[in-house]
Amino acid sequence: MKSASALMQWLLPLLLVCGAAGAAAEPADTQLHPFVRGSHRQIVAAHAGKPFVVAFWSATCTNCRDDLELFGKLKQKYRDFDLVLVATDTPEQNHEIAQILQRYHLEHADSWVFADNYAERLRFEIDAQWYGELPRTYFYDVQGHAVGLSGSLEPAQVEGWILKGLGRKR
Repeated sequence: MKSASALMQWLLPLLLVCGAAGAAAEPADTQLHPFVRGSHRQIVAAHAGKPFVVAFWSATCTNCRDDLELFGKLKQKYRDFDLVLVATDTPEQNHEIAQILQRYHLEHADSWVFADNYAERLRFEIDAQWYGELPRTYFYDVQGHAVGLSGSLEPAQVEGWILKGLGRKR
């Protein structure tokens, strides 16, 4: 019996440590890609020939949460709606970012997080006219032309764009 007691004294702390490490991990099914120089080109190339949306947001931006809620609802309604989300935070915030995405049912969206210490360079590579205001959303058409909007989105306008891009009518 003494060996079982010794085993429990060793095993219990180990289980507690493993449990704490698991709790700090990203929520299940959420994968965040590092957004670095060239990532924007990579995203655009991967979606060539189809309409899609790239939305830049931050965990500290309250208006971004409204847009994420809208995107979550639209993604559930239109499963073939092509959405890319890019958090302008840092990889150290991955857990918080993943929790937010999960809250808005966006844990399966193509998600990225700024992973370059020089955020200005990343923003310039995306759009030389973008100075970092959030939320910032780009609507890409089939030809790859983008329209960028800063600020909160109008739900009817976004849904109209999605329907047009998917070749559907209201």
